[in-house]
Amino acid sequence: MLDPQQWLPLLVVVFTIITIILLSLPSTYGADIRFKRDGNPSNPRVQVLVLGDIGRSPRIQYHALSIAKHGGLVDLIGYTNSEIHPRIRSDSNITVHGLAPAPDILRTNNKWLFSLFAPLKVLFQASSLYYALGYRTPPAKWLLVQNPPTIPTLLIAQAICFIRNTHLVIDWHNFGYSILGLKLGSTHPLVRLSRLLERTFAAKATAHLAVSNAMVRVLKESWGLRDPVLPLHDRPCPDFQPLDESQRTEFLTRCPETAPFIPKILSSKMNLLVSSTSWTPDEDFSLLLEALVSYSELATRAQPRLPEILAIITGKGPQKESFLSSIGALTNAGKLSRVHIRTAWLSVEDYAKLLGSADLGVSLHTSSSGVDLPMKVVDMLGCGLPVVGWDRFEAWPELVREGINGCGFHSSEGLCTALANLFGGQKQQLRRLRQGALLEVQRTWDDEWDPVAGKLLGLCT
Repeated sequence: MLDPQQWLPLLVVVFTIITIILLSLPSTYGADIRFKRDGNPSNPRVQVLVLGDIGRSPRIQYHALSIAKHGGLVDLIGYTNSEIHPRIRSDSNITVHGLAPAPDILRTNNKWLFSLFAPLKVLFQASSLYYALGYRTPPAKWLLVQNPPTIPTLLIAQAICFIRNTHLVIDWHNFGYSILGLKLGSTHPLVRLSRLLERTFAAKATAHLAVSNAMVRVLKESWGLRDPVLPLHDRPCPDFQPLDESQRTEFLTRCPETAPFIPKILSSKMNLLVSSTSWTPDEDFSLLLEALVSYSELATRAQPRLPEILAIITGKGPQKESFLSSIGALTNAGKLSRVHIRTAWLSVEDYAKLLGSADLGVSLHTSSSGVDLPMKVVDMLGCGLPVVGWDRFEAWPELVREGINGCGFHSSEGLCTALANLFGGQKQQLRRLRQGALLEVQRTWDDEWDPVAGKLLGLCT
């Protein structure tokens, strides 16, 4: 039997360590008097989190603006690599908390190096998230988290919500494991682990929002999640509106990518085509290039009355340089004689005006899960811009109605045919699609958000 003089000091040390840990835990919502401003129930505090670039996450920004508009206090947490919406920067109810990016050595697109460095990157992100959610920001009533990315976001979010007495709401844009499967393959052990963790941590959330009815069905029927699991369809913010002819001409004249082609565009000898991308594996831009090469050949030989095309591709991402190399090779080979391709990175305001000035939008989003929807198409329709897009996934008809506000394709030949049909002749079909797209302008983000997310968070009745 141990002598009390031996185990008593050890017991003191153990209790001291436990006391230090308990005292250093993040403060709890409803019990911390340091943040008196949050004591008013009409002004609930909401942490809004995306483990990604805030400036390239429009839906998360719209959430923050809507919460603030209804009197909520928002701590918006994420990376700040690109420009954030100016209304967020100027809103006194929103505080932006930037996350430190992972060291460059931990970021790689190589499949084998990714498997090696991923655990280290996850540990770095987990510590950064825990500190931001637990110590850099006051305790909140709600934590609204974008998913994906899933790892380590949902694990840390669940831990913080347990410690701080916070309600977790997951905003489902897609499934994290399905996106990871694009990089590693669907049978990779990390993908299977990701799916298991995603389902496990999702089951503990207070509520769920999803971008499509199809995704709600999967979450309920296949994942067994309990209500509330609510569809919240994307809608564009007020920046995305149709332009009149004078506004269109003004923008096209000052935009560097369109200015050299103004006479042809305004005389309808050239059509303006726009696509937006993050240059990731779920969008196959070789398909667009093949279609444009075929269109150029068609316009040169069989149908010389077809107009030229100016295609502007906006966005940043890992596969952009490869795309530019392909464009250069095709141009030098004379295979794009009737097509001009430009890339651009624009502010939110100028991107909205580009969409409002275009003749047609293109979406190459293929959907890793089959039930997510591309935000780019929402923005295009918000500007009254008809859309052609890859249509081989379940949720597509929720956004684009065939022959009414757009049309689908599932091959480069199909895309080329759609372009020729819409741009050829008197363009009656294109005008009909534009009229259908203009009808989409009538329903706004507020119309979607207030009765769903606003009611859930107690901000709207």
